[in-house]
Amino acid sequence: MTENEGYKTIEAPAKAAIKERGSRFHAFAYPVTTESEAKEWLRKLRAEFPDATHICYAYRLGPRGDIWAASDNGEPGGSAGRPIHGRLLSARVTDCMVVVVRWFGGKKLGVPGLIAAYKEAAAEALEAAKIIEKR
Repeated sequence: MTENEGYKTIEAPAKAAIKERGSRFHAFAYPVTTESEAKEWLRKLRAEFPDATHICYAYRLGPRGDIWAASDNGEPGGSAGRPIHGRLLSARVTDCMVVVVRWFGGKKLGVPGLIAAYKEAAAEALEAAKIIEKR
C-alpha cells in the first residue's frame, strides 16, 4: 500500500435500533484504531446495559483491515459476530467496530433469523455513520 492510497472509516460514533419478533437490537458503530480501544467500548456497553442478553461485535483495524475480531457472545456459532463483520466488509470500512446489544423478546429467532437481525442492525448503524476516507 502506498502513502497515497486511502481507506474508509467512520468519522464519529453512530447508533441504530431494530426490533425482530419481540427482541430488541441496539447497534453502535465506533471509530477505533486499537484492540484496547475496542475492548474499552465493550466494557462501557456492558456496564451501561447489564440486563442485555447478548453483546456481540466485530471490528477491523489497520488500513487494509488485516486485524479483526468477531464475537457471538453466547449466540449460536456464526450467527452474530460473522454477520456483523460481513457488514464491515460490505461497507469497506476499517478502524471501525460495530457492537450489537440484544435483549431477548421471548420468541426464538433461529440461526437464520439471528443472522438476518444482526446483519440488519449492523447495516443500520453503519448507514447512520458518516463514512470518510483517510490516508
